[in-house]
Amino acid sequence: MAKALRQGLNERGIALTHSDCLELVARQFGFQDWNILAARISDGGTPQVALRLPEGWIAGGSKPEHYEMGVDSGMPGSPALIRCKYEADDPAYLSAEKGFGTLMQSVAAAGYLGKRLRLNAELRTEEVSGAGTIWMRIDRAPGQTARFDNMESRSDQGVLAGTTGWTPRQIVLDVPDDAESIHFGFYLRGTGRTWLRNVTLVEVGEDVAATGGGGAYLAGPTNLDFSRLSPGSR
Repeated sequence: MAKALRQGLNERGIALTHSDCLELVARQFGFQDWNILAARISDGGTPQVALRLPEGWIAGGSKPEHYEMGVDSGMPGSPALIRCKYEADDPAYLSAEKGFGTLMQSVAAAGYLGKRLRLNAELRTEEVSGAGTIWMRIDRAPGQTARFDNMESRSDQGVLAGTTGWTPRQIVLDVPDDAESIHFGFYLRGTGRTWLRNVTLVEVGEDVAATGGGGAYLAGPTNLDFSRLSPGSR
């Protein structure tokens, strides 16, 4: 990595020594210097970039202690990352109560009342056993959900699992006139790693269909003849 970094910088007219590049590689992995990273590698450990929470974002979820969340400075563009601390077959995880970890924001709804909002983002997953997804919720008051969508119930353009490349996803919700707060982010359910980048929250017109209804309820009667099966059903 240090050799590739040095070569790339030299091609751009930036001259650094090999030692300088080793130090930069160590910092990308979240270590203070190359000596510490080299010792970690010689011990057989797998170096991982230390994650730091981005400003304005909150780590949460039903089981946040199972996950590490923050900015992945070791990946181009420094996207946000949620990674499970356990492998899928880890006895400690298999015996634990399952849940999810989320990285999210909460904003006041005052500037968006009566508008239709679209949350756009790109997701990438690696060895996800459950689901990686974006989500958005609009509350009238704490505990009073007006609109919600986490893509879990979609038959297409829904949650991601396994290993995938960067994949665009979007959620569109109406903000009621009496809404108080808007909450959005992404989460990882199960094991593996999920990245997020290119997040935008923009107003759209009535020509863009909403994707979520009120709370945990459907927007209206659907699939009354049982012709469509839920994702993963047999």
